[in-house]
Amino acid sequence: MREVDFIVIGSGIAGLTFALKAASQGHVVVVTKRGRAESNTAGAQGGIACVSSEEDSFELHIRDTLTAGAGLCNEAVVRRVVTEAPGCIAELIQMGVEFDRYAKGNIGHDLGKEGGHSKRRVLHVQDFTGLAIERALLRRVSEHPNIELLENHMAVDFITMKSLSDEQSSTQADVCVGVYVLNERTGIVETLRSDVTFLATGGCGKAYLYTTNPDVATGDGVAMAWRAGAVISNMEFIQFHPTCLYHAEAKSFLISEAVRGEGAILIDARGERFMQKYHPLAELAPRDIVARAIDAEMKQWGSKCVYLDITHKSADFIKRRFPKVYETCLKYGFDLTQRPVPVVPAAHYQCGGVKTDLNGETTIAGLYAAGEVACTGLHGANRLASNSLLEAVVLANLCFKKIMNSRPSSGQKFALPKWQSSRAEEVSEMVIIYHNWDEIRRIMWDYVGIVRNGQRLQQANARLRALHAEIQGFYQKFKPSTDLLELRNLITVASLIVKSAIQRKESRGLHYTLDFPEKNDSNYLHDTDMRIDPP
Repeated sequence: MREVDFIVIGSGIAGLTFALKAASQGHVVVVTKRGRAESNTAGAQGGIACVSSEEDSFELHIRDTLTAGAGLCNEAVVRRVVTEAPGCIAELIQMGVEFDRYAKGNIGHDLGKEGGHSKRRVLHVQDFTGLAIERALLRRVSEHPNIELLENHMAVDFITMKSLSDEQSSTQADVCVGVYVLNERTGIVETLRSDVTFLATGGCGKAYLYTTNPDVATGDGVAMAWRAGAVISNMEFIQFHPTCLYHAEAKSFLISEAVRGEGAILIDARGERFMQKYHPLAELAPRDIVARAIDAEMKQWGSKCVYLDITHKSADFIKRRFPKVYETCLKYGFDLTQRPVPVVPAAHYQCGGVKTDLNGETTIAGLYAAGEVACTGLHGANRLASNSLLEAVVLANLCFKKIMNSRPSSGQKFALPKWQSSRAEEVSEMVIIYHNWDEIRRIMWDYVGIVRNGQRLQQANARLRALHAEIQGFYQKFKPSTDLLELRNLITVASLIVKSAIQRKESRGLHYTLDFPEKNDSNYLHDTDMRIDPP
């Protein structure tokens, strides 16, 4: 057993921001299951929202966030995140993030505009903002003597007081006191002990067949917190990004919403623009509306995609503002400057997650969460574009301040038990894992997608329940591996999405069901909270 001051699980913007803060107070171990730069943060193109101009205001940003959230945002959280934003942006700039500025005179930042925003307020580094932030934070982390970064280590399960012996837990509330971690190189599950565990594992896009997310986004943090007994909220609200490149080899490459913010339009298979039929803001409507509109147009005309057209802009502007998008599209045979490119929606962002308060505190003492894995109340039923990186950095800061003001302590010293496992067999054929992985993702795409209904949700629930029993059998029989642990987490988070969707018998934000196509404020103007008792 290793005892450390702070455990951080995840190496995106939330995890690294918290690690850098906490390192001023003690030794920090950052656990990341792949390479240190593999995260949803690194793939974020659009930018980070922050009031930065005289024509904008906190009240406008707050209003836009609340409108997108369809009645489920926590206004106090929205207000705090929006007003804390300028200070957090200043810290990122101090760490070396160079947000784009206007070419002439270098007067201020070149602010982008995205769907749902009433003003230009999106700071960006061309179209690879997340990568620029990730690199700046990693440089600081790599140089800090108090931060130890464990790559190729995967968190398995939290260790809580209630999961220990009756003698240790009989008179105490549930407290997280550590985590079991698989060292992928040795195959050994190690024990980390700390009074502070900060969860920042990102989302669960890989639960769907088509997603903009990297391979690491398997819902690990939500699944671990669920097994430990934490409250999980609003998992029915999965955001589908409207415009992903439609190509067999592109792996759902995301074409940033900022492209539409700079004037790109959506056209159908006949070459006709259609978004004005669905919303007054047309292409700049909130993402849930744009994604459903594309889905409807594809079904109406029997087409496999729609098209994004920005050819009316100069080639120089497109190449300068969107170099990554331009080069990637060109790689697959589409010149963004010459003709429209084919796009489809794909699973993009998890608006629900581990329920926390404004300081990142979960319902288990000693366990904190921030970023996409957490449900803070900021996003409600639908995330406003470019609020995700903002939420992650603000909540990481607020969480650190809270911990410093009331440092948690278990109040006693004790040794945590070693990982106990009767599993002695290696997985004989990986096909059994890959087949189940593929089946989960197809079930979720076909039955729990942009448009849902009760029958499909019940079918998904029944099949996932059978798969869960099968996968649990694998977990008990075989030695732990990253693939097996990800599969275990994936079936858990997929089941949570389905069960949450079944509970919400209305349409709100990202959850749209044909059975109940209208909002029902009298019965469903609240979070969908789910919890189990820990083992």
